[in-house]
Amino acid sequence: MIYILPLLAVLIGFIISLFLKPSSSKRFQFLLSFSGAYLLSVTVFELFPEVYRSGNEQVGIFIMMGLLLQIVLEFISKGVEHGHMHLDKQTNKFPLLLLISLSIHSLLEGFPLEQSEHLLHGVVIHKIPVAAILSAFLLNSKIGKPKAIIFLGIFALMTPLGSWLQANILEISAYGTYINAIVIGIFLHVSTTILFEASKNHSFNAAKLGVIIFGIALAYFL
Repeated sequence: MIYILPLLAVLIGFIISLFLKPSSSKRFQFLLSFSGAYLLSVTVFELFPEVYRSGNEQVGIFIMMGLLLQIVLEFISKGVEHGHMHLDKQTNKFPLLLLISLSIHSLLEGFPLEQSEHLLHGVVIHKIPVAAILSAFLLNSKIGKPKAIIFLGIFALMTPLGSWLQANILEISAYGTYINAIVIGIFLHVSTTILFEASKNHSFNAAKLGVIIFGIALAYFL
C-alpha cells in the first residue's frame, strides 16, 4: 500500500482539479487544513519519539536541516507544498525547477512511510490537495497536456521511489534516523505553514478550527 496510496493521492488530486477551483473552494481549504493538522500530529506523536529514541544527539541538527531545506525548496516551488501557486501560467516553458523541488520533497517524504501506517495516511491526505493545486496550474498553463501529464507522473512516482530505496538499499537504510529527522523538519515547516495560513489576518474561523481539532484528535486516537 505504501507504493499504491501515494499514486492514488495524485490521481485523486488530478480529478479534483478537473471539477473544482482548488484555490477558491471552501471544501478544498477545509481538506488542506485537515491535512496540515493530521500531518503535524502524526509527526509529533510518532516520528519525534522514534528518532529521539535512537539516542543520537545530532537528531535536532538534522531536524533543523530539514526545516531549512524545505524553506529553500519552497523558494523554488513558490509554496505548492502548502497549497499555493504563485508561478506564471502564461509561460510555455516546462517548469523543470518546480519539478526538481517537488521531487526532492516527495522523495524524502517516502523514506519513513514503511515504519508507520498513520504517517502513510498523513502523507496521502497531504498529497491530495497539493496534487489538485499542481494539476490545476499545469492544465491551465501553456506547456500542454502531454507535458503536464509527464510532470504529474514523475511527481507521483517520487514518494513510492523513496519508500523503495529505504526498503532495498542498505546504504540508505543505515542512515534512516538522520533521514527521518530531516523529514520531520520538512513536515514541521509544511504543516505549520498550512495551519498558520488557515486563519489569514488572524481572523477566527470556527469551521476551520473544528477541522483542525478533528485532524489532531484523529491522529492521536488512531
